[in-house]
Amino acid sequence: MDNLQGKTAFITGGASGMGLGIAKACAREGMNVVIADFRQRAIDEALELFRSQGWPVHGICLDVTDREAYVRAADEAEAVFGKLHVLVNNAGISTFEPQITKGVYDWKDIDFDIDVNYKGVLNGIVIITPRILKHGGGGYVVSTASMSGLVPVPGFPMYDSLKMAVITLMEELAIELQGTGVGAAAFCPGPYSTNLGKTSGELRQKHLGVEPPKFEPPRDKDGKPIRFEMPKDIDFSKMTREADEAGERVVRGIKRGDLYILTHAEFKEGWVARSEAIARAFPDEPINPDFKRVFPMNVNNPIFTTQKPVPAFEYVKKN
Repeated sequence: MDNLQGKTAFITGGASGMGLGIAKACAREGMNVVIADFRQRAIDEALELFRSQGWPVHGICLDVTDREAYVRAADEAEAVFGKLHVLVNNAGISTFEPQITKGVYDWKDIDFDIDVNYKGVLNGIVIITPRILKHGGGGYVVSTASMSGLVPVPGFPMYDSLKMAVITLMEELAIELQGTGVGAAAFCPGPYSTNLGKTSGELRQKHLGVEPPKFEPPRDKDGKPIRFEMPKDIDFSKMTREADEAGERVVRGIKRGDLYILTHAEFKEGWVARSEAIARAFPDEPINPDFKRVFPMNVNNPIFTTQKPVPAFEYVKKN
C-alpha cells in the first residue's frame, strides 16, 4: 500500500500514546484520520492538535468491547470520510497480575483482559475489514500486540498470552486476505513512553468499578522475586522511545507490506532462543512425506514468505 494520500485510517486507542503517534504519522501521509477512544477529553485534546496542523480528523468516543457501539462508530466514520482503508486495532490494557499458580486471580479481571486485549481486536477486524474489502481499493489492518507476545516476561501471564493470540490472529487474517489487495500486520513494540498504565486503570475503573491491584513481582519456589534488578548506572527512562517514532514505524510497515512490524532489534536474541527451543522439541523421527501433501499450510505457509528483511529505521522528529 504505497500511496496513503487521501485514504482514511480508523485508529482505536488513538487519543494518546502510541495510538496518537500512529494517528499523527497517518495524517502526515495525507490521510483522513478517525480517532476512536473511550475518553472524550483525550479525544478533544487530540482533535485540537490535529486541527492546528490542518489535518482532516474526526473523533468518536468508543469502547472497543461494545460491539453495537463499534458498528455505529464504523457507520459514522464512513458517513464523514467515505471509504475506510486502514484499521489500526491499537486499544489495549496492561495491568499488574498475580501469579496464576497462586489461585488468587479475580475472574472479572481475567474476563476484562480478554474482552479488551483480544475481543476488542477481533471486534475491529470483524466489523471494519469487510467494509475495506467491499470498496476494492485496497487497505491494511494492523493490530498492536507486543514484544512480550513473542518473548513472554515474568509477571504478565494474561497480557503476554493475549498478545501472542493477537499475533496469531493477524497471521490468520493475512491468510484470508491473500490476493484481495488488503494486508495485515501484527505490530509488536518494545518499550515506549506512553500512558498505558493510566488509561488501563481508567478503563478498569469504568468496567469493574475498582482500582487496579498493586503490583507484586512473581516469586520462585523459595519466595524470592523473579525479576532482574535495574543496573544502577542505567536510566531506563532514557531507553524508552517516543510514541511518534512508533507511529512512523507502523506507517512504514503498511507501505512496505509487512506482516510483522517490530521495533527493538535488541530483543531478537530472545525470539531466536524461543524458536530454537521449540525446534529442538520436535522428536527426531522419520518424516512421512505425505504429510506435506495433506497439511501443506503447516509445512510451507506462503504468508511467511511475504515478510521481507527490514532495514534500519532512522527516526526524524516531526511536528
